[in-house]
Amino acid sequence: MRYALAAVAVLAVALGVAGVVAGEADDSPGLQFLGAALVIGAVAVGVRLVRRGR
Repeated sequence: MRYALAAVAVLAVALGVAGVVAGEADDSPGLQFLGAALVIGAVAVGVRLVRRGR
């Protein structure tokens, strides 16, 4: 179960980075914000998983 959540977190980071890049190309601040929020949330989940594992 932990590995599945870690994989989802990695995919969410990749999707968030793609959203930020696409938002910069299209000059869309909303898409950049959503991408950044997705990256920050995925990193928070990843850190939480690592801390719980110890």
